[in-house]
Amino acid sequence: MPAATPGTPSLLRAMNDRAALELLLTHGPLSRTRIGHLTGLSKPTASQLLARLEAVGLVVATGTDGGRPGPSAQLYAINPRAAYVGGLDVTPERVLAAVADITGTVVATHELPYTEGAEAVGQVTEALGEAVKAAGLHRSDLRRVVIATPGAFDPQTGRLRYASHLPGWHSPTLLEDLAAALPMPVEYENDVNLAAVAEQRLGAARGHEDFVLLWNEEGLGAALVLGGRLHRGWTGGAGEVGFLPVPGRPLVRQVTRANSGGYQELAGVEGLPRLAAELGVEPPAASASPDGADAADAPGAPAGSGTPHGPEVAAAVALLTRAADAPEGANLRFLQSYATALATGLASVVAVLDPEIVVLSGAAISAGGEPLRALLEAELAELAPSRPRLVPGEVREHPVLHGALESALAATRDEVFDTSG
Repeated sequence: MPAATPGTPSLLRAMNDRAALELLLTHGPLSRTRIGHLTGLSKPTASQLLARLEAVGLVVATGTDGGRPGPSAQLYAINPRAAYVGGLDVTPERVLAAVADITGTVVATHELPYTEGAEAVGQVTEALGEAVKAAGLHRSDLRRVVIATPGAFDPQTGRLRYASHLPGWHSPTLLEDLAAALPMPVEYENDVNLAAVAEQRLGAARGHEDFVLLWNEEGLGAALVLGGRLHRGWTGGAGEVGFLPVPGRPLVRQVTRANSGGYQELAGVEGLPRLAAELGVEPPAASASPDGADAADAPGAPAGSGTPHGPEVAAAVALLTRAADAPEGANLRFLQSYATALATGLASVVAVLDPEIVVLSGAAISAGGEPLRALLEAELAELAPSRPRLVPGEVREHPVLHGALESALAATRDEVFDTSG
């Protein structure tokens, strides 16, 4: 059918259809009367709209609103089987895959630990295939997949940059190989950017057009949202703040070869056990082993920002959790020193972008809780010309994975909910 043209009845119907579908996504099941009230449509028009959406499989009748005075009214909801999407969160330790229906409900997940010598295509297809199988679907049922990785794929060369620590993901033909192995459209995005998408859609950044998300786990990074849109930069590397030269550390040259920079060395997780020891903080019992491998089980560790973590992140989380639980003496000095380190690089970002808020995310920031947040906000006020609010991230369980699903859902809904064709 030809596409609708501006001002035609078919275009107006499509606009009303989309408005009703968005209301059902936001509010859940609604009656015809309630949809008419919220959209301003007459009852006959609302009835025609629902009949049209039900006929094309986008809405389903789900019961009645019994319990209210008067006759029960039929309720309608988005048909969750109208479309499915996939998301993957890739770290050096594992690939975590999930499948969600069009309403955003996660219907299955699968975690595939990294094994020595594993290649990216095999990791992705196995993890995604197992998640799809657990959902009772086939890979061809997915309308779109979004894959989150550290670093970014250079739009000019197709090569993964800023992530030399990610094994198996550096083949020059990787994107072509993945496209050949997967039957649906596949998009790739930086992991911290997708954590920002999750906060923008589901969490602390809802309603904010200009914000920065500061992240600290295996690497120190930031996501930049300007005018409501992610800013990726020319090569996809916007927000790779770990490479910033900062006071307090010697200049790091050939930073991409070193895969580090001054800010990473000043405030990254690898330096926190040493800082704690210098300030007299005793290591938690669970992380007393030299490699900190048991620290992931430390009491109070923040839920699921990509766990299980590597030993460096786990050790940092254990130290910060205990310090935040008793922020006095050596623990307070440790939190203050860490806040100063974080603020040293964050001040440059704030001076350039002047964001409304800064969302604090990633296990090695979240573990510091309110004591770290307050100390960091006070320190930033001393170093930066503007004073954005610092807010903790609200998407605590797998924010990168949720961001990947939200990104896939946004594009898929634009396709599936378009009834103008």
